[in-house]
Amino acid sequence: MKKIFFIAIAVLCLPISKVHAQSNHILWYDQPATYFEESLVLGNGKMGASVFGGVNSDKIFLNDATLWSGEPMNPNMNPEAYKNLPAIREALKNEDYKLADSLNRKLQGKFSESYAPLGTLFLDFKTNGIPQKYYRELDINNAISRVEYEQNGVTYTREYFVSYPDKVMVIKLTSSKKGALNFDLRFESLLKHKVSLENKTLHAQGSAPFESKPSYLGKVANAVAFDESKGTRFSTIARIKNTDGTVITTDSTLAVRNATEAIVFVSVATSFNGYDKNPVTNGLDNEKIASTQLGNALPKTYKTLKSNHVNDYQKFFSRVSLNLGATTAPNLPTNERLKRYALGKEDKNLEVLYFQYGRYLLISSSRTLGVPANLQGLWNPYLRPPWSSNYTTNINTEENYWLAENTNLSEMHLPLLSFIKNLSETGKITAKTFYGVNGWVTCHNSDIWAMSNPVGGFGGGDPVWACWNMGGAWLSTHLWEHYQFTQDKGFLKNEAYELMRGAAQFCLEWMVEDKDGKLITSPSTSPENKYITSTGYHGATMYGGTADLAMIRACLSQAIDASILLNVDEEFRMKLESALDRMLPYRIGKKGNLQEWYYDWEDADPQHRHQSHLFGLFPGHQITPDATVALANACRKSLEIKGDETTGWSKGWRINLWARLGDGNHAYKMYRELLKYVDPDGVKTSYHRGGGTYPNLFDAHPPFQIDGNFGGAAAVAEMLVQSTEKQIKLLPALPDTWSEGSVSGICARGGFVISMDWADKTLKTVTVSARCDGKTTLVSGNKQKEITLAKGQQVTLNW
Repeated sequence: MKKIFFIAIAVLCLPISKVHAQSNHILWYDQPATYFEESLVLGNGKMGASVFGGVNSDKIFLNDATLWSGEPMNPNMNPEAYKNLPAIREALKNEDYKLADSLNRKLQGKFSESYAPLGTLFLDFKTNGIPQKYYRELDINNAISRVEYEQNGVTYTREYFVSYPDKVMVIKLTSSKKGALNFDLRFESLLKHKVSLENKTLHAQGSAPFESKPSYLGKVANAVAFDESKGTRFSTIARIKNTDGTVITTDSTLAVRNATEAIVFVSVATSFNGYDKNPVTNGLDNEKIASTQLGNALPKTYKTLKSNHVNDYQKFFSRVSLNLGATTAPNLPTNERLKRYALGKEDKNLEVLYFQYGRYLLISSSRTLGVPANLQGLWNPYLRPPWSSNYTTNINTEENYWLAENTNLSEMHLPLLSFIKNLSETGKITAKTFYGVNGWVTCHNSDIWAMSNPVGGFGGGDPVWACWNMGGAWLSTHLWEHYQFTQDKGFLKNEAYELMRGAAQFCLEWMVEDKDGKLITSPSTSPENKYITSTGYHGATMYGGTADLAMIRACLSQAIDASILLNVDEEFRMKLESALDRMLPYRIGKKGNLQEWYYDWEDADPQHRHQSHLFGLFPGHQITPDATVALANACRKSLEIKGDETTGWSKGWRINLWARLGDGNHAYKMYRELLKYVDPDGVKTSYHRGGGTYPNLFDAHPPFQIDGNFGGAAAVAEMLVQSTEKQIKLLPALPDTWSEGSVSGICARGGFVISMDWADKTLKTVTVSARCDGKTTLVSGNKQKEITLAKGQQVTLNW
């Protein structure tokens, strides 16, 4: 994988703390960022910015969620692939797993496209001297970043935000001395582009590659290919609004001279017009959109723009508050807080900050319909990013949205839910051509063009990762989750049900009978993991994988429930019910673990990062410590065998699994490990290099993947509240260290919102608000209470 290192000239920055009490909502630092993993990120769900806060030169990476390589894909790329299925199944029947692995490569298509970096904005300051009292922060209460320092006796401040209502980035620069503000503004990009200046406005226009090959392929010919007649177009327009001083232009820069205050406006847009529309011949007018956005924002005062931004952001962020009790942790820069925390020190507010930061990131990266948060959320500086910064649907895309419903950000779920509709259209063709069945499917990777085929480059990919095909079944569960939390029957009827039905149709026709007449999948793989047969063969292709069947159970069960609720499709429902009864059941292996493979084989890597066969425990609901004790214990054994050391996103998943098992102390142990300090990728150090957290609180796979942030935040909510359509468990996995605290705004299935406080690890009071008519049973400790509420009603109970 190609890595890019960002190098900055070190400056001596004498720190000053602007935060007098340790904060649960501010990330702060006493020096500028040098590496991407130290930058502070902003976003409005479409436009993203990574702010470095430099003194002599400030660098800001820019992104747009709709700027990807490629163009609408042809899902009919391998029209006769399905004809290889009989040979694969015959090889498996004859236990020739090596042959099955080889033949499975014939069920492969193209690689996904890549999420592209838009460009970099530079603010080059015409000052020198050693900066003092340097301070840089991100306040996630209002989604505003700030820089302040003194230089040559002058205090300089900068304030940055990216506005959803006004659709621009705004940067306010001030100096304490009149006329001391002098800087040049310029733009660069790794993409093909040109920069022009007119009427004191910087215009940058360019295009994304028409093809970008995955970085994990290494050095290959034409890894990134541009064509003037292809590729999504982009525009960046910057304008400086100054209160004094002058604005001048050169061939490539805007320059401010002798000002005391200046406001920079940045507007970006692309020609992306939908997954199925060519961005060149049928694209949006990106230049007109960017210009209109800028024109609408410029007349507004900074105070109005900031107020619009904060009010819009806070209507989502302020829904949830969390207090984990008193703390004695000292006030330190965030990177130093992480290092101290890694030594086992107490810092409850850091734990709250990480939870709320996950919510901040989802609000900031997921507000564009049909374009969900990708592997890096919204923020990517690389031309060939890790794993193409795509949608990886064998866990990562789904994990991005585990916190959407329960942490009261249901609106942020809509970009994923609308993307599923796009996938269903291409996935119908993939189901027919690759698998010879009806319904729709999506496989291991996707992109903004809703690619649904199994990847691998038409045979070049190892089946262990390339040939998985349960993405549709897994993603369909998000549609049902959204209904369960919102109780929006109109959404279920008009948008979700047909997608759920199509995913279930694929699963129904894809399963075949095993030698005992049980329904299984064949061929099957368990995401990115390999088995060892009794003869010693290490392989990926098999039949009857537990993970497949767990996802299919959820998909079919939820389609059945939706059909009953809507009173439709009785005949189809009966087919699903019959298939559920005939499916191969879960089985417990000789080690007491939940069996991952059809046979009780050994894992090639017993500590493998994926635990897909535990889907039924979390995010599914088929296995619970109450109703299926033996299976829950088998899941526990599987987790014990795997251990706790793993990648960032995998830690996030395991924390949720331990929470579902009711083991709050183990969940908390892993939560602490998720927050283990990891140096930026460009730093050569003896510091921990496994899964953990970078200085800017980004999740370290490593490299950066945002799914660990989202999975970890979701796990905090899961430790405090767990729910089904009939029951809400309060404090089901509370660790000893969180013996007292309070939370408000956590959502539960059935359309309920929970606020509660506790002391001595015991629930004291709980307030339940109803978004619709409903009843549920509250459970905490050995007590339970049934409540019935009308829409808009709330009740407070002393426990």
